Amino acid sequence: MSSNVISLIPSREVMVNRSKLIVLPILGICIFLMIWHLSAKQVQTSLGTLPGPVQTAEQFNNLVVEHMEERDKEVAFIERQEKRNAAKLEKNPDAKVKIRPYTGKPTFFDQILTSLFTVACGFILASVIAIPLGIVLGLNQGLYQAFNPIIQLLKPVSPLAWLPIVTMVVSATYVSSDPLVAKSFVNSLLTVALCSLWPTLINTAVGVTSVDKDLINVSKVLRLSWWKHITTIVLPSAIPMIFTGLRLSLGIAWMVLIAAEMLAQNPGLGKFVWDEFQNGSSASLGRIMVAVITIGFIGLLLDRGMLMLQKWLSWDKSQQLR
Repeated sequence: MSSNVISLIPSREVMVNRSKLIVLPILGICIFLMIWHLSAKQVQTSLGTLPGPVQTAEQFNNLVVEHMEERDKEVAFIERQEKRNAAKLEKNPDAKVKIRPYTGKPTFFDQILTSLFTVACGFILASVIAIPLGIVLGLNQGLYQAFNPIIQLLKPVSPLAWLPIVTMVVSATYVSSDPLVAKSFVNSLLTVALCSLWPTLINTAVGVTSVDKDLINVSKVLRLSWWKHITTIVLPSAIPMIFTGLRLSLGIAWMVLIAAEMLAQNPGLGKFVWDEFQNGSSASLGRIMVAVITIGFIGLLLDRGMLMLQKWLSWDKSQQLR
């Protein structure tokens, strides 16, 4: 009994390793904040001293307060309409009433949600195109060699180059008196998709071509159908490479989105940064620093989330043949 209890107690080495996982990142963050605090004082701009961690935290708190005030205004706006409609219906039960949507200025946190929605749509569109196409190219070496020069040609093109072309194409083809979504959103979505699909496409094709030859021979012996061969042999083997491409694509999509929003003036974090830069107030630098930290933090969360999804979806390839 005592030996079982002792075995449940972590060894000293395990406890030290666990402590390092917590202490070292905290230490690194503290060093970064100290360097930031000391170096910010040395930088003078046209709007004043570069904001340090304390000033940035103050501006973040101000943005939270502004968001809460805007939500209170929205609630009061809806309540006023409901009261007017109730009074109108009391006088005339057949009267037509409606609730107008609140059209106040989007807050910093509203811009975050807008950016996340846009990047999700662009990333999903890129993945839907890149993964099937990567599988097809990986299964056919001739097709891969034919299209590889085109892929390598388009892969390094900057979003700043794609955006004007996308804008003109969307303006010419997306013509409607009552559009379902704004053109600026379509511009950002397509630009994100065009710039982020290449890592997934390339890694998927490489992953498919790297499938173990023994597994391919087993598939031939069992005479698996094309679809069964893909789902049973190819995908389980290529999953690590596919998710490597997806993680790279998601990171690129998030970076591209900020630039696209700034240029296309689509609501989001990119437009927030541009508006604060144009505003030029004493608080603008601090707000931009808040946006920079937020963009980096969200990028980190997206990458960690994709990694967790990879671990959840990965499965033992040897079990698929049973």
